[in-house]
Amino acid sequence: MQNELLDKLWVTTGIANFEWGQILMIGVGLLLLYLAIVKKFEPLLLVPIGFGAILSNIPVAAISGPEGMLGMIYHVGIETGIFPLLIFMGVGALTDFGALIAMPRTLMLGAAAQFGIFTTLLGALALNMIPGFEFSLADAAAIGIIGGADGPTAIFLASRLAPDLLGAIAVAAYSYMALVPLIQPPIMKLLTSESERKIKMTQLRHVSRTEKIVFPLTVLLLCVIFLPTAAPLIGMLTFGNLLRECGVVDRLSNASQNEIINTVTIFLGLAVGSKLSAEKFLNVETLGILVLGMLAFAMGTAAGILMGKLMCRLSGGKINPLIGAAGVSAVPMAARVVNKVGLEADHHNFLLMHAMGPNVAGVIGSAVAAGILLALAG
Repeated sequence: MQNELLDKLWVTTGIANFEWGQILMIGVGLLLLYLAIVKKFEPLLLVPIGFGAILSNIPVAAISGPEGMLGMIYHVGIETGIFPLLIFMGVGALTDFGALIAMPRTLMLGAAAQFGIFTTLLGALALNMIPGFEFSLADAAAIGIIGGADGPTAIFLASRLAPDLLGAIAVAAYSYMALVPLIQPPIMKLLTSESERKIKMTQLRHVSRTEKIVFPLTVLLLCVIFLPTAAPLIGMLTFGNLLRECGVVDRLSNASQNEIINTVTIFLGLAVGSKLSAEKFLNVETLGILVLGMLAFAMGTAAGILMGKLMCRLSGGKINPLIGAAGVSAVPMAARVVNKVGLEADHHNFLLMHAMGPNVAGVIGSAVAAGILLALAG
């Protein structure tokens, strides 16, 4: 009787039930925590994602299953698309659109950085020639949006077009967003010269409060007229920004900037991390999505920089091409990376505010791209 009880107790332990894939993915979760805590690579994203990865690979507990806590959070917030929209509201409330209003031509940099999205769509369809891959047009569109480096947009579009790929796409999008400081600098240095990186840009003009209030309303109106499929994302982004700029709802603006976005970020990160469980992550389709996502992000960064070089040439050397890398919509991470690379070239070269223009344009651009893909493939 005692031996039976011991045997029963043994089979319920983690040691008796661990599989090699779970151990590997727990190692991945610990690596993400290391990058966040020690290397300080976007800890707001990587700490909850890394911890969620560890929790989801604990055998027997079924934390990431349909009845587990992380599984229920995933269903309520990510499968429904609610979390991405709340994040967009918070991003709008946190972001000063003044840099884009002061230099509207940086919209071109945000548009150029979306090049990787549509190229990767074709790449995903081309993968169908390899045994093991079977992506529809809707699947390819959802995978391509990873190139915008915008996790909320990727989740929103995947929940509409490719729910079965949502987990892998969410993991890829947020992983590359968090690893912007690691991925972008080599591309930036490869495509620009030392002299280009040292270009100092003139101070931006002052933007009035009226302009800042009118801008989000104008963007929303244009969206309603030309691309209503992007209205959920653009609408929440502009609503959050209007809360910030109108000056009469400080409590709502502060809640969007702090309590709401912080709470959603915790749950969203844990839910994304739950998709790093071994049985869901270690398969050829997921790994293919990760590779395509990396290529999309790299191409988007490169396209933004090349557009920056063209604008530098046309402006007579007044625009630093580095700010083109901020055209991907990882806000404000990409802008901070641009500033860091600029300071490495010349410790007096502060590019942060100039990079925020294309960074904001990238957020709008990725939402527009998602609306186009939803209209074409939805």
